[in-house]
Amino acid sequence: MDRDPNEDDSVVDLSFEAESPLAPPTELLERLPSYDWLLQGGRGQIFFPPLEAPGRPQEQRSWPSFLEHRVPAMTEEVAQEALLSFVDSKCCYSSTVAGDLVIQEMKQQTLCRYRLETFSESRISEWTFQPFTNHSVDGPQRGASPRLWDIKVQVPPMFQEDTRKFQVPHSSLVKECHKCHGRGRYKCSGCHGAGTVRCPSCCGAKRKAKQSRRCQLCAGSGRRRCSTCSGRGNKTCATCKGEKKLLHFIQLVIMWKNSLFEFVSEHRLNCPRELLAKAKGENLFKDENSVVYPIVDFPLRDISLASQRGIAEHSAALASRARVLQQRQTIELIPLTEVHYWYQGKTYVYYIYGTDHQVYAVDYPERYCCGCTIV
Repeated sequence: MDRDPNEDDSVVDLSFEAESPLAPPTELLERLPSYDWLLQGGRGQIFFPPLEAPGRPQEQRSWPSFLEHRVPAMTEEVAQEALLSFVDSKCCYSSTVAGDLVIQEMKQQTLCRYRLETFSESRISEWTFQPFTNHSVDGPQRGASPRLWDIKVQVPPMFQEDTRKFQVPHSSLVKECHKCHGRGRYKCSGCHGAGTVRCPSCCGAKRKAKQSRRCQLCAGSGRRRCSTCSGRGNKTCATCKGEKKLLHFIQLVIMWKNSLFEFVSEHRLNCPRELLAKAKGENLFKDENSVVYPIVDFPLRDISLASQRGIAEHSAALASRARVLQQRQTIELIPLTEVHYWYQGKTYVYYIYGTDHQVYAVDYPERYCCGCTIV
């Protein structure tokens, strides 16, 4: 592109410089000795949580009273109603089949689903900046910055994930913008500050080739207004938004996460396990506290082993990087019924699972279109 000889050299071309420096300002770190880790490349660092006091001792449980819960037995009438409801929700399933089928056999089994939820909080510190708009600066001169785990914040409702960011007190410093070097604007890379570019129609010749009359697009000037900067020759710095200065500070990022461990007891029926993991069940047992202990004496040994494994996995994954705020473990009964039915000389199978009688149809007859997901 052509360069205008009259362009202002005080507005230099910074369009290819990085939007963010690779490291925080040295002045900031010199005045914040507790954050000298930021010199190692500017990446955020996880701050280890403080040690917590031991929780309550494990309580003795009487499982026979829990095991008195029983899911109602499945009847042929309920099984057929469940299939009719399922068919009505599908655009391409014939309701005639559900109304005329003959149920031959039902195999019912009650499963146990163990679920452990661990709600934890982790804190990461990182340096960042924003345009400085002449407001008061909360810098180190106002005192020492608190330790990150000493900063009090409002915790969201238990088991609801969230992420929030906070400015660490007394960690701010104002510096000239590294992008525009304190000018607030930088030279347009499209026209190099000229405000105009060579006319694309006549290529700057003012007339088109083999034509005597002047170019109509540029009115014979050979140049057009730069569309990148709207003819101004420079652009407002996107980093400081034209404010010329940046406020650098340490940012605390707090993440509340709900870790989930699930286990469904073994069953002999051919129903997908992922459906049973999401099925609605009847609550058999619930234990919620700041720390829960493994279930060791449940009559179904697989559930006891799952509880021990889940708590151990969450403890190993979170111990070094997060603080556990609350844990909840539950055991639910999941009814599952395999229904064999006869229709027009053939035998078919479908499954009813959950207390709300959801249906999984393997090979439902008389489907008229494709593209529907069978669930």
